[in-house]
Amino acid sequence: MESRSSAIVAEIQKAIVGKSAIIQMTLCALLSKGHVLLEDVPGVGKTTLALAFSKALALNYGRVQFTPDVLPSDIVGFSVYNKETKLMEYRPGAVLCNLFLADELNRATSRTQSALLEAMEESQITVDGNTYPLPQPFFVIATQNPTGASGTQLLPDSQMDRFMVRLSLGYPSPQQEVQLLARKQAGNMLASVKQVVSHEEFLDMQRRVESVYLHTSIFQYIVNLTNATRTHGSILQGASPRASIAVVSMAKAAAFLSGRDYVLPEDVIAIFPVTIEHRLILTPEAETSGTSAAQVLAAILKSISPPRIK
Repeated sequence: MESRSSAIVAEIQKAIVGKSAIIQMTLCALLSKGHVLLEDVPGVGKTTLALAFSKALALNYGRVQFTPDVLPSDIVGFSVYNKETKLMEYRPGAVLCNLFLADELNRATSRTQSALLEAMEESQITVDGNTYPLPQPFFVIATQNPTGASGTQLLPDSQMDRFMVRLSLGYPSPQQEVQLLARKQAGNMLASVKQVVSHEEFLDMQRRVESVYLHTSIFQYIVNLTNATRTHGSILQGASPRASIAVVSMAKAAAFLSGRDYVLPEDVIAIFPVTIEHRLILTPEAETSGTSAAQVLAAILKSISPPRIK
């Protein structure tokens, strides 16, 4: 399975130049049945990354370009009256797919943003009192412009907490940008991305990730780290138990990608920042002084010794 995971990463890199760490973290989140928030400036490949994963994993793909006039019914669907049967019939929304791309999610109203909460948490939607399960596997990859961009509004804390990770592609290096331009000259980079696994094969990979073993000392290490975010002087709101569960899931996926069926402390250290940072709210004093959540998490990781696994 390690070779299969490597093949997926290699296939995504046909469309995304460099950024192997971001691709691997995205794959970890998908293997963990989690959702991904891509926060970055326009034009760095956020949408391309989501499309590449949909092709490599053969996922049924849905996309909504969020604007203030997008309604919750556009996402989850709606019921209409059928004159012939005299019954209300459900018309599916865009979210009934395997991979839902919520493009520029923070441009939508809070009511429309909240329409995704049930889907992200329970893999189902409820319309007019009727519940509809979502296809499996199911993921949301949302993109978000930096805070303060015109026409945007912050996602609520409850929705931020439902994203497994928050990632940023960032600008490519000059060498990577030259390679990108050369590839674009040769044609559509996404067209070269081919299917690597089937639905069943990917679901089997998810099951294998779930069965990865964690020693009790690893659980304690994760709890020590997340608890430190709740007591740190620079943090107003720390990581929730949902965040601890997310760290466990991501650490399992990281171990799986490394070809192991057990988690090591370095797996936790590798995924802890991207899994926790977006869930924290810093104190006004920390923000005023220029302290970032990433700096606080780095200090926490440094202050808490990892266990020794024999």
